[in-house]
Amino acid sequence: MTSTEIVELRRVIGQMRHAVSALRARYGDVAAVQRLANDVERMDIDATELVDLSTPRQREAPQVEREVVVVPDTPYDESLWKDADDEGLGGYRNRT
Repeated sequence: MTSTEIVELRRVIGQMRHAVSALRARYGDVAAVQRLANDVERMDIDATELVDLSTPRQREAPQVEREVVVVPDTPYDESLWKDADDEGLGGYRNRT
């Protein structure tokens, strides 16, 4: 969103706020006027969020505590794989 669009959006929201105030003065605080006032307030909040999104800011990577896990190069104990099947190969255990 360009700065011109933001200025125009803020101007229009201000005009709507003024119009809702005039309606409140004429009709009182009826439900329809309350809903309109709520809608204008929501648009103002959304416009502020858009301004925040369009403002470039530098992001920093979060600080992460890292733990180093050492995996040995030595062969695994063969007993760990006793009676294990490789999934998808249909099993190759000696069933004697």
